[in-house]
Amino acid sequence: MPSRLLLRPLAITLFVVCASLLAAGLYIQHVQGIEPCPMCIMQRYALAACGLIGLVAGLHNPRRGGQNAYAVLLAAAALAGGGVAARQSWMQWYPPAVSECGPGLEYMLESFPLSAALPMIFRGAGDCSVVDWTFLGLSIANWSFVCFASILAALALYLLQRDKTSA
Repeated sequence: MPSRLLLRPLAITLFVVCASLLAAGLYIQHVQGIEPCPMCIMQRYALAACGLIGLVAGLHNPRRGGQNAYAVLLAAAALAGGGVAARQSWMQWYPPAVSECGPGLEYMLESFPLSAALPMIFRGAGDCSVVDWTFLGLSIANWSFVCFASILAALALYLLQRDKTSA
């Protein structure tokens, strides 16, 4: 049962880290005045989903079957966010030839069906390829990718440790 005892603090820590990263993003947006692009907003949604999954899993503290369900949900959210972050990082390293600011995420989701809006979001806009902020040489999209990859790595380590202790 050691894995059940460890799940609660790990899951709550995930929530606190995700909430802190979202707060940092809001600080960068509202205090430093850097507006997020549609891809940044999608990464925020994925990070919020990871944090909420951590909070619910920490409060629930499920047995093995529930842990597997939370693991699948967390992996899906982290993969989605990491995929968007990887795409945006790629666009920042290799900017499109024509850099136009496209419509905002809210406009795309309100004006187009999801099947049409998703390709536009992942195609990105000119503002998705601009690097407005860096820390230690990495852009926000790069750090976002590192965070999602870290969530996936921590999840994999937890599941491997859990399986070793129950065997």
